[in-house]
Amino acid sequence: MAGFQLTYSTMFAAPPELHELFDRALVRVGQAQGREHALFIDGCDVFTDRKSIKRSPTGGITFTGSHAVGVRIAAAQTAKRRFLPVIAEMGGKNSAIVTRRADLDSAATGIVRSSFGLQGQKCSALSRLYVDEGVADALIEAVTSKMKVLTIGDPTGANTWFGPMATQAAYDRYADYCGGLRSGGSRILMGGEQLRADELEHGFCCAPILAKSPCDHPLWNQEMFCPIVMLRRVSDREHGMLLANRSEFGLTAGFYGAADEIDWFFENIEAGVTYANRSLGATTGAWPGYQAFAGWKGSSSTGKAIGSFYYLPQYMREQSQTHIE
Repeated sequence: MAGFQLTYSTMFAAPPELHELFDRALVRVGQAQGREHALFIDGCDVFTDRKSIKRSPTGGITFTGSHAVGVRIAAAQTAKRRFLPVIAEMGGKNSAIVTRRADLDSAATGIVRSSFGLQGQKCSALSRLYVDEGVADALIEAVTSKMKVLTIGDPTGANTWFGPMATQAAYDRYADYCGGLRSGGSRILMGGEQLRADELEHGFCCAPILAKSPCDHPLWNQEMFCPIVMLRRVSDREHGMLLANRSEFGLTAGFYGAADEIDWFFENIEAGVTYANRSLGATTGAWPGYQAFAGWKGSSSTGKAIGSFYYLPQYMREQSQTHIE
């Protein structure tokens, strides 16, 4: 929202339950102002086919949501006679690479925090893990040991680390993914249950998942927004990098290895926000003012980072003025 406010643009936040009101309000703003310059933030997926997207009096659109919806919104705007800018911050299928020279305790801590923090319901969550086969068993043991002590329950509890899924739909998707991870050559190493015992009976709590999957499993490429991380053993770091970059997304990525391997990682990974040897989070935790946040490939329509020098000018127009007296 800061991009709108700092460039004096009109802003609309559009929750799904208000989309009819949003349509009417957006059109009225355009009529009252007599020109098309209202912009809005679309925080949900229901607006793709709304008339506010297809014929709204906007000067451009900022969208945060799934890749599929962002692409459809961008296509609708570029199909108009007058192209409208679309700043789409879309999903991620974020990866981490662990080499045989990594500090495995630090790696396990960062993996658990990024995979399961906020129940995996954020764009930067870790969902793909590529581990050197020489240390894979030891890393699995370290990760599962940390998963066993996570406190799951009421998110208002002071000692709760892992709360419920946000919606019934997300809870149902989790169950569907569990089924997929029990087939196609996959195996759930830990987790995979919807939790309904005792005080969790009426909530959307579930057990975070670590799964081992072959590289052709379809969930490697699917945005899930669930507490699921899939692990693949690799022969070396180059093999891990090849698989990490195979995704159509490029939002965040992490690395655990020796100090002399870090430059290699930064030079080769195809992602906008990258971390090396960070126990606070393998792929999450960008700090405003220190780490600009941008996606590559299918994670962003512009590649310009929030918090960088290049973000705000996207909300502005240039004009060359010449006056001869």
